[in-house]
Amino acid sequence: MRVCVVGAGAAGLCSARHLLAEPLVSRVDVLEQSSQLGGTWVYTENVGYDDFGLPIHTSMYKSLRTNLPKEVMGFPDFPIKGSEKSYISAKEMLNFLDRYAEKHDVKKCIKYKHHVQMIKPKQTPTGELWDVTYKHLTTGLSTTREYDYVFVCNGHYNTPFIPNIPGLKNFEGEVMHSHDYRVPDVFKDKNVLVIGAGPSGLDIALEITSVCSKVILSHHIKDQLKSTFPSNLEQKPDVVRIEGNAAVFQDGTSEPMDVVFLCTGYLYNFPFLHESCDIVVEDNCVEPLYKHVVNINHPSMCFIGVPYYVCAFSMFDLQVRYFVQSMNGSFQLPSSEQMMQHWEMEKSERLARGYTKRQAHMMGPDQQRYYSSLASEARTKDLPSVITKMRDESSIRFLHKLQTYRMDVYKIIDDDTYEVISDGKREVYS
Repeated sequence: MRVCVVGAGAAGLCSARHLLAEPLVSRVDVLEQSSQLGGTWVYTENVGYDDFGLPIHTSMYKSLRTNLPKEVMGFPDFPIKGSEKSYISAKEMLNFLDRYAEKHDVKKCIKYKHHVQMIKPKQTPTGELWDVTYKHLTTGLSTTREYDYVFVCNGHYNTPFIPNIPGLKNFEGEVMHSHDYRVPDVFKDKNVLVIGAGPSGLDIALEITSVCSKVILSHHIKDQLKSTFPSNLEQKPDVVRIEGNAAVFQDGTSEPMDVVFLCTGYLYNFPFLHESCDIVVEDNCVEPLYKHVVNINHPSMCFIGVPYYVCAFSMFDLQVRYFVQSMNGSFQLPSSEQMMQHWEMEKSERLARGYTKRQAHMMGPDQQRYYSSLASEARTKDLPSVITKMRDESSIRFLHKLQTYRMDVYKIIDDDTYEVISDGKREVYS
């Protein structure tokens, strides 16, 4: 089996690690358009486009520390060690991924500065294969190579989502997305409207209060945030429209602003997939995917890392092990008709529970059930419940102790139990 892996971020490295361990796999090519591994964990001061005219991939800002404890963020067979702290820097995460790649001899498979231009299925007498066309950015030479399987691991924190806010295009000040944020100095002495209170929105809003005259944080989080914010940060409901240099909010109030700063998330984007791959992204729903992994119409293509609000690296590992088990015949995927029926039923069930189409891949409270479904079908080892429990509990602390939660220290006791040392007190959870 010849396998193409798109991207050398955490998902791509994890895919290569398990593919190299599979005796039936004869070739693994990891195509990475940048000059180093790590994907979204690579920090660069550059924004916009790189030297080859391609969009800068990473959204990493200089001060970022993980918003989940490292005890949740490692791989099942390769935990993050070397720091007494639970919340670590992006540089430490990047070093961790480098050690992981080194440990499993993955680096030999990575082709750096290789930009994937087109992936296209083709029918042959022996079955479906894939033509992958990629360009060596240094030489400018394009090559098309044939593969038996394709792992799509290009991440989903690189194409900014710009909401449709009336008047935004005519805003008299500056409009910026968090994808291009690196340091707070760009906002010095300005009035900044931050739209969105996801992990990056809250984190950056707090950080820029140190240099801004005023920060307005606009969001629709239903539960009142218990975090104490600096006096120059004010919370507002959703923005209704922009008028001149002012934002008008749902409560009828308005505020003059110098900068509209969009922390509104990202879009799934697969520009290299030919339309014959039969993958459609609409309202940020990638379909049709069985178990959020398998391309139902072409089941020798998988997508690693699509779900969010998850224990990411552990989920990558579980998804990869699931798909590799289907490759080597340890279990057989359902028929395309059965997989499509499962996908349609899952969408209907989610809609009935109040999820929007845009939330098609959001896990959160559903994550443990999702992990178990992958493990049981592929007959692989499930993730211990302690991982999900720690993720859920630390996420609550993030919302309600924003200024201090990164001082908490976690320790796994067993597969179901962990402890947290917070404000000098030790608490045990099971």
